[in-house]
Amino acid sequence: MPKNLSAAEVDAFRARLCAVAQRRFVKRGVDGVSMRQLADALGCSPMTPYRYFRNKEEILAAVRAAAFDRFADALEAATRRARGDLHAAGQATGEAYIRFALSEPEAYRLMFDLTQPHPERYPELVRATARARHLMSASLEGLVKAGVFVGDPQLMGYAFWASMHGLVVLHLAGKLPAKPDFRSIQEEAMRLLVAGARSGAAMPRPRAVATARRRAR
Repeated sequence: MPKNLSAAEVDAFRARLCAVAQRRFVKRGVDGVSMRQLADALGCSPMTPYRYFRNKEEILAAVRAAAFDRFADALEAATRRARGDLHAAGQATGEAYIRFALSEPEAYRLMFDLTQPHPERYPELVRATARARHLMSASLEGLVKAGVFVGDPQLMGYAFWASMHGLVVLHLAGKLPAKPDFRSIQEEAMRLLVAGARSGAAMPRPRAVATARRRAR
């Protein structure tokens, strides 16, 4: 890497490279993009990207990590605006999730890219992913501690996330109907999940039911 580049200049070039790569990865997939093509798009020599990243996979990891951090920033900001109101924090987190996914669909698709092998090899991606995952379930932890929701907040977090993510992916793929619209379906899904979380104490767990049946035989 040229010694006359400042840290700010290095960061700026990495950001430009990641922005170009993000658009191309979404359209063509990682295998459909070469380092030379990225260099051409940036107007630099074919070897320049290698001064900043070892390969395309490392660029993809950086793109995903940056997206997860922006996503986490949005969730954190939403939680702060709730000013300690647990109900408001939960609603704000869900709304921030949807706003991010719909405003940055390219980044959202790459965040959950399942084709990148060995994501654990990229520390920044691991850190950013863990941060976002924690923030997605933080409001649920507060509601469980307050006795509003009943159950394991981590399991609830995965259930809420799976529902939200599935709806977003279907919406971005154009697989949901025009009526009822995406928002109506999303609100109904959240209503059902919240109702289940509130009444969790009265609902037998699947494993508990199976155990009871075995004992009754």
